[in-house]
Amino acid sequence: MTLIKSISGIRGTIGGTIGENLTPIDAVKFAAAYGAWLKQERNKETYRVVVGRDARISGKMIQDLVMNTLIGMGIHVIDLDLSTTPTVEVAVPMEHADGGIILTASHNPKQWNALKLLNEKGEFLDAVEGAKILELAEDQSIAFADVDHLGKITKNDAYVDLHIEAVLELPLVTKKAVASAGFKVVVDGVNSTGGIVIPLLLEALGVDVVKLYCDPTGHFPHNPEPLKEHLTDLSEAVKKHNADFGIVVDPDVDRLAFMDENGDMFGEEYTLVACADYVLSKTPGNTVSNMSSTRALRDVTEKHGGSYEASAVGEVNVVQLMKKNKVVIGGEGNGGIIYPELHYGRDALVGVALFLSLLAEKKITVSALRKSYPDYYMSKKKIQLTPELDVDGILSAMETRYQNEKLTTVDGVKIDFSESWVHLRKSNTEPIIRIYTEAKSQDEADTLADKFIEEIGAIAGIQ
Repeated sequence: MTLIKSISGIRGTIGGTIGENLTPIDAVKFAAAYGAWLKQERNKETYRVVVGRDARISGKMIQDLVMNTLIGMGIHVIDLDLSTTPTVEVAVPMEHADGGIILTASHNPKQWNALKLLNEKGEFLDAVEGAKILELAEDQSIAFADVDHLGKITKNDAYVDLHIEAVLELPLVTKKAVASAGFKVVVDGVNSTGGIVIPLLLEALGVDVVKLYCDPTGHFPHNPEPLKEHLTDLSEAVKKHNADFGIVVDPDVDRLAFMDENGDMFGEEYTLVACADYVLSKTPGNTVSNMSSTRALRDVTEKHGGSYEASAVGEVNVVQLMKKNKVVIGGEGNGGIIYPELHYGRDALVGVALFLSLLAEKKITVSALRKSYPDYYMSKKKIQLTPELDVDGILSAMETRYQNEKLTTVDGVKIDFSESWVHLRKSNTEPIIRIYTEAKSQDEADTLADKFIEEIGAIAGIQ
């Protein structure tokens, strides 16, 4: 069991011992640290924080602990209850709140939960701010409010509708064209809040929706990471219902993947590529993704006359580079679309609306759309960390071994070969080393990944 404190928030498994897992004591401790940080940063008379959660089994417990900790500090809470990560991000500035917390462990299995922390813009905290919160979490002198100055909880269940409305009002979302296209779509909501929100969005766009695992019980019917091997039921449902395509989101609805009309994966990496292709065709400009994402985004961006740059992995890193480069669309190759026209956060709702608008315009099948993009194939593998593994030493050894290749070391080690690349890095969200590769065929990508796993094993003495 594990507790991970990183740029992606405070993430851990439910149960176990304090300090090693996400126990109730740890939830209170980090919520109090966030509250103390907020007061230092904002320095106001009154404070407001938006709180929402995905449908995880532990969600209600963790949310109650977090909200009551905040009101114990004299901070008012806007309770969105069952919500999505992008919905909370949108709600923070709409509420003129001082920050936000989402209770979700994103793609992790059901035993995990996490506190994702937002600033007053509804954006994730950066590394410096996160480090300050970790420091405050060890501070025994955090002050709580007296009885006359406790915060209050206000429930607000309007923000899912407000979020959908904001997406529909985007100029590039062509509601009439989408409705006229007569799409039928199967939605896999992995029994979390995507099963509520995505069908509502699709119905508002005039799409015929077939629901699969859209009951928000938190009992995930399969591994919630939206990868091909987890989505056999969605594939069968798309074919059974003669649907135009399938949609799957992760439990907190910031990652998005599509399945074509044949029940084959469109490719999680190509979610951003397709949405960027559409946006760039209307609003030329630059793009950003992280360095574990496909080269196809670079190719599509350059086709439209823009420039592409890669950031370190982590949404906050992508957003920082997007702002610096004034990009029109960006995100992460894991199906995370960031469209600044609405907000600086990964948002599956925006991705769905842009993708449908693209399909309605092109009047082609999803499989034909995929064939219109450059062919790259990615392998995503991992090595489980154990206490004896010296990750920094392993990465340093790989850097030395491949010093004559094009290297990037801002986030682990990325090695760019002429026709392929490999990225080795320690995960922010799981106790693993990630090995991502991309090549011109799946066999080449898998072979390259296996080669590097063997090399790491040899260096670490685990093979």
